[in-house]
Amino acid sequence: MSAKNFIRKKDVRGWAVFKDKVELKKKSRQRIRKRIRKKIKGTTERPRVFIYKSNRYIYTQVIDDIAGQVLFGTSTLEKAFRGKAGQTKNIKAAEELGKVLAQRLKEKKIAKIVFDRGAYPYHGRIRKIAETLRKEGIIF
Repeated sequence: MSAKNFIRKKDVRGWAVFKDKVELKKKSRQRIRKRIRKKIKGTTERPRVFIYKSNRYIYTQVIDDIAGQVLFGTSTLEKAFRGKAGQTKNIKAAEELGKVLAQRLKEKKIAKIVFDRGAYPYHGRIRKIAETLRKEGIIF
């Protein structure tokens, strides 16, 4: 989306408002995700772990790209997770989610993964999940 698609207008108070700011951010993230997916692929032996952050929860999915299916997923939305960390979106919650994900990976006998951070920078909650997975013995 170019700067021409920004519609600049004034609101009631006279401030400039950009109509498509949220849409621009969403399209930018989609473009980054598409670029990353060209480079990394998950297999049955080494699946891709994808992370999504919403405003309230953190979601992870373990994906086999060759078969085109999601093997399983975890999130801070699950009932089993709710009492452990208190909040569902902070760094402590990300650490607990990493532990739960590592446990489920070990149950499925998956020791190696491909880590897909999506369009998010490797920092904060994303970094904590990755560090916890490494600490629990998952290789990537």
